[in-house]
Amino acid sequence: MSKHFDHWELFSEGEHYLPYVMERIAAVAPSYDLSFSIHAPISDVNLGALSERMREACTMEILLTMECAAMLNIDTVTIHPGNRPFIIDGIPDSRAEDMTRKSLRIIDRLSNDYGVKVALENMPDFFMMQGRTFDEFNRLIDGLDMGVCFDIGHANTTGQMDEFLELKDRFVNLHVHDNDGGSDQHLTIGDGNAPIEQALGSLNSYPGRHIIEAKSLESAIESKERLKRMLQ
Repeated sequence: MSKHFDHWELFSEGEHYLPYVMERIAAVAPSYDLSFSIHAPISDVNLGALSERMREACTMEILLTMECAAMLNIDTVTIHPGNRPFIIDGIPDSRAEDMTRKSLRIIDRLSNDYGVKVALENMPDFFMMQGRTFDEFNRLIDGLDMGVCFDIGHANTTGQMDEFLELKDRFVNLHVHDNDGGSDQHLTIGDGNAPIEQALGSLNSYPGRHIIEAKSLESAIESKERLKRMLQ
């Protein structure tokens, strides 16, 4: 796989959970001419948990990811915002948003101590996720120094590509994949209707990485070729 890509974003989930595999990564990474970034865990993590104990535990999980990244000399960690309550009707979304803001302030403050850039990712149009709309996402990062991971496919599902591009000066990571605008399908670039080429045209000064999020290596390789043509 290293012959196709010179940078990999490691998703710290399941068998790739970073605290479990970091020793192996440290042992083999010097043998390859590769660089890495990290996507923090999401399946058990909710930075907007209404329970203070759960919120603290989830925040600590992100801080552990940042610590592991720093130990591996990996400079960027992408994180998701919190979730909104969806089981019990009548709980204001603002409570979960306040809890997410509380978590993000801690993460933002400690990122300098770890020497790791943290990038908050915009979410797809899924009812339980915070950070789907530009206004909500902007409230979450307001007053913080952390960067943004702009997910082009996610923005296509919300129809707010142009709005999120207003934050381009804060982009430190870029996720590129396609969909039909209705759901987060992670299609090969060019197989959906996301205005990827137009979005990239607005990011001529973006100095960071383009992370292809694909469901298979074959899809990723084809996406890479199409992405190269778009960037040219």
